[in-house]
Amino acid sequence: MLFWESSGAMGFYSMLVLVTWVGVMLAAIMAAAAIAYPLALPNCSDSCGDVKIPYPFGTTEGCYWKESGDFFINCSKSSGQPQPMNEDVHVTNISIEGEMNILMYNAIDCYDQSGTPLEEINTKTGLTSDRSFPVSIKNKFVAVGCDTYAYLNGILNEEPFSTGCLSKCNNTHNIVNGSCSGIGCCHIDIPEGLTEIDFEAYSFNNHSDVWSFNPCSFAFIIQKDKFDFSSAYLTSLQNNRTFPMVFDWAIGNETCDVARNKGNYICGANSNCSDLKYGSAPGYRCKCKEGYDGNPYLKDGCQDIDECKKGKICPGKQNCVNEVGSYRCSCYEGYHMVEELESYRCLCNEGHLKVEEVCVPNSPASQSSLTIYLAVGISTISLLVLLLGCSWIYWGLKKRKFIKLKEKFFQQNGGLFLKQQLSNHQKSMETTKIFTTEELKKATNNYDESRVLGQGGFGTVYRGVLSDNTVVAIKKSKIGDQSQIEQFINEMIVLTQINHRNVVKLFGCCLETEVPLLVYEFITNGTLSNHVHDKSLSSLLSWEKRLKIAIEIAGALTYLHSSTSTPIIHRDVKTANILLDNDYTAKVADFGASRLVPLDQTELNTLVQGTWGYLDPEYMQTSQLTEKSDVYSFGVVMAELLTGKKALSFDRPENDRNLAISFVSAIKEDRLLQILEDHIVSESNIEQLNEIANLAKRCLNLRGEDRPFMKEVAKELEILRSMEKTPLGNIDVDGKKTEYLLSATSHSFNIDVGTGCSTSTAAEYDRIRE
Repeated sequence: MLFWESSGAMGFYSMLVLVTWVGVMLAAIMAAAAIAYPLALPNCSDSCGDVKIPYPFGTTEGCYWKESGDFFINCSKSSGQPQPMNEDVHVTNISIEGEMNILMYNAIDCYDQSGTPLEEINTKTGLTSDRSFPVSIKNKFVAVGCDTYAYLNGILNEEPFSTGCLSKCNNTHNIVNGSCSGIGCCHIDIPEGLTEIDFEAYSFNNHSDVWSFNPCSFAFIIQKDKFDFSSAYLTSLQNNRTFPMVFDWAIGNETCDVARNKGNYICGANSNCSDLKYGSAPGYRCKCKEGYDGNPYLKDGCQDIDECKKGKICPGKQNCVNEVGSYRCSCYEGYHMVEELESYRCLCNEGHLKVEEVCVPNSPASQSSLTIYLAVGISTISLLVLLLGCSWIYWGLKKRKFIKLKEKFFQQNGGLFLKQQLSNHQKSMETTKIFTTEELKKATNNYDESRVLGQGGFGTVYRGVLSDNTVVAIKKSKIGDQSQIEQFINEMIVLTQINHRNVVKLFGCCLETEVPLLVYEFITNGTLSNHVHDKSLSSLLSWEKRLKIAIEIAGALTYLHSSTSTPIIHRDVKTANILLDNDYTAKVADFGASRLVPLDQTELNTLVQGTWGYLDPEYMQTSQLTEKSDVYSFGVVMAELLTGKKALSFDRPENDRNLAISFVSAIKEDRLLQILEDHIVSESNIEQLNEIANLAKRCLNLRGEDRPFMKEVAKELEILRSMEKTPLGNIDVDGKKTEYLLSATSHSFNIDVGTGCSTSTAAEYDRIRE
């Protein structure tokens, strides 16, 4: 035991194992390096960015097959990174076997609530060009929507071809994720040899009956193994402009024999030619003969494979000897090949000869040979046992080190602090799962870039799929940012206090990684900010939806302020922190800056934190955080919903940069109708809009004591919605006319009309973090 426990011994055996494995890897790398075959013509580039470009394709004149421009790859650098383009599509891979992977466009047909087509979004997609490459049967044609039909047209066997499919549904109840069988999604297979395609998506009734959950029809061609239907696609596919698709490619439109006779045959040495089996003049492909490898379209592209470098391929007592295009096996020195194999078949079962008995010793000294075999066998077994023992010790130490590293990360990421805080708040963690690093790596495909939902100052949010097929959002903070780690721990503590339908649900966390991870429910429809400020989405956000969203946000904030065991101030209420699901239900998110308020206090003295344009001016000046700070931020959100303008924009005139100030000024000057978003105003809701605007104005009072409580705001919004179809006349929700209370006192601080910033000191501004 003392020998194995000594650090010197462990270091020696660890080093022995490492040297052994390094030797094996170096040998493999050298063997791979020796098999490096040319792809392109001499003096021609064989890549564009990360994509390999094999001949007959090429990126410059003289580097691709001269008989056809189909093989020209335009290595465009217009976007900074080299982008290989074949005509008008982005190429992602070209294989010698005859396939070209591209990103194909999506056909979109969208409508607003009135049934008017959204021309700025809608696209018709096609490849009606001179390209002769057929669409691979590895693709399928897909249409998505609940009021949708789509056509696919092309040329098949030199004749026009057309097909299509339709998908209808009145709601999302019968839609099954992963099923594309005509309810929300339909598909058809691609016939072999289809060229010159174009396709388009259409609607039966301009999506008027299904507009609330599906305003668009979509059609696209996609690789079969790359598509898995989800109900979220009914609203989200307008953001997906391209999909992975495969073309088949071949040389010319002649058979191998015709090409040989005409002299334009390009299959190189040591290659075979094969005709494609579909179409009237499909062309041909080249392939290296067995025993050769490389690019068969180059003159000397197919080169001999040294099979003997692949490892032990000869059985028994035999050496591998490489030959051109093949290899042979010969007996070790001191052995000879048995020629009369029949006499040895009695040694084997079922009349079959054991392979190792093909080579037998030259002399009959069987006893001596047996001794040698035993000695060699024992030595080999001893060496294997030694290597296995060293490997076992090495991997054991490595596992122990990994466990200690996870414990270090747990403490570094505030795990002990989190336990202490949860204990102080006496909050059970029964409903919150502690995830392992392996679970979240698998859920995000090792944090693949394609899973990224958003990035910001806090870090990155990924889309993940757990083992039970639950779709989640995984929030990963920035490496090395201790302040972000503290915010994550704070958010974890706050969210364990909350259970409300309009607050994003926390599923669990993982603290044993280099940076902490939080796991939330996945909200499918993006942020309220996107829907309000994106022109294509804003037109879909009716006033009824906006009012419903405002009421739900107000209800969530009321719950945080009044109904939790310990009151919570969000401290960063803004449209970017409000998520929407497919039914436009609001979910308040991002509690990294939130604070728990002890029951015996009404305000907290904190470092000023929040987002410009939404920050409570009184909080900015005094650093005294109260629930009225959230009320002010909510007032800005309501102003955004009413006007469609951003809270702070330096692209607007100086007196209009700060929305809160310009909004209050417009109401005081009786200019409300001039700043409201045009499409939400109707003759029937002008009075309602006026009352809600005045409520927002009260929330934006400079003094916190002059603002209503969140509970009052929520109640008034509910009353206003219930009176939506009843003319309000001159009735005031409070029973009296709303007073204009926006007036700064002499002992308060001033607001610059142009920027919306207080005239407090520069040091105070430095404390505010976006």
